[in-house]
Amino acid sequence: MQRRHDRKASKNRDPFTEQEKRSKINYSKRSVGKHEVRSWTTATKQSLCLMWQKVKVQLMLSMSFLVAVFWYCRRLYSFLAQLLKRWSNYLQRKLIRNLSVLTEVDLLGYSAREWKGETKHAKHMREAYEELFWSCHIKYLRQVRRDNYCVLRAVLFQIFSQGIPFPSWMKERDILKLPEKLLYSQGCNWIQQYSFGPERYMGPNAFGKLRKCMETLKTNWTEISATKDHEERGNMCNALFSDESKEHKLYEAIKFIMLYEVVEAYEQIKNREEATHNLFSLLLARDSSSDPLSFMMNRLNSIGDSICLDQVELFLLGYLLEVKIRVYRLHRFNTEEFQVNYPEEYRREWNEISLLTEDDRYYHIPLFRT
Repeated sequence: MQRRHDRKASKNRDPFTEQEKRSKINYSKRSVGKHEVRSWTTATKQSLCLMWQKVKVQLMLSMSFLVAVFWYCRRLYSFLAQLLKRWSNYLQRKLIRNLSVLTEVDLLGYSAREWKGETKHAKHMREAYEELFWSCHIKYLRQVRRDNYCVLRAVLFQIFSQGIPFPSWMKERDILKLPEKLLYSQGCNWIQQYSFGPERYMGPNAFGKLRKCMETLKTNWTEISATKDHEERGNMCNALFSDESKEHKLYEAIKFIMLYEVVEAYEQIKNREEATHNLFSLLLARDSSSDPLSFMMNRLNSIGDSICLDQVELFLLGYLLEVKIRVYRLHRFNTEEFQVNYPEEYRREWNEISLLTEDDRYYHIPLFRT
């Protein structure tokens, strides 16, 4: 009986057991499915992580390379900019050192720098500069190298920079033949004693050197005056007046033209052939230049070396070049001689140039602004 009861009990428990088994099996299947999904997700994540690690390394290398290139380019740019700046400063210093007519500077600023202090003379000069600024509309100036060619340099630079053509009498004559005419036609063999400023006495070589000086003057004057563009003409002037050898030839050519005209005027006065300009009479009335030879020996030979042109010679210069030279003489401020024209008698068609001087020895170029 007991066994039957146990078998019945076992039979009664079997359905639950089978159901439980099935539940366990289903649970196991679901667990396996979830595990498979989890495994696939994990594998995908791991693959992505591995891929990201590789890409990250490549990105880091690329970024490092770009940073290195940027740093290198920046250093190279900085080096090249510094090198260019040094080279530019070197060229600028060299140009300024060689350029005999400097670039423009503010007039009142220049006055304040040059005439500091409260002395009577310093105050007088500052007042003169202020008069130029406010009444004459001179706002800037160009400094001219202070040597004994100073006035010739200031005059010729303005003639060239303004594009002023040859004087009318030079157009009618070949100035290259003037040394030959003076030596052979007029028998002035004493021109072999002509000195070229700092070069002093040249002797038998004087004639050939005078010819080269006249060629330099004619060539450069013709070329520059034919240039219509103002900026290009300015660049040509800067180049010419940075070449000391060339510009000295220009000045010596002008000096010789002055001598030639004095010789012709002297012959006219001596022979009483025709009336000459009264400035020649004034020039030849001096003890130092009573005739052309003494004018050359005592005056022209020393110009550029130990002396400058004086006021009578400045009259002659304006007359020969057919320009009205207006000079502002600052040391004569508040007098009738503050503004002087050289020559005093001039033709209306002549061009006008201006000079500024503090002592009648060294000259600068004033620049007007309205």
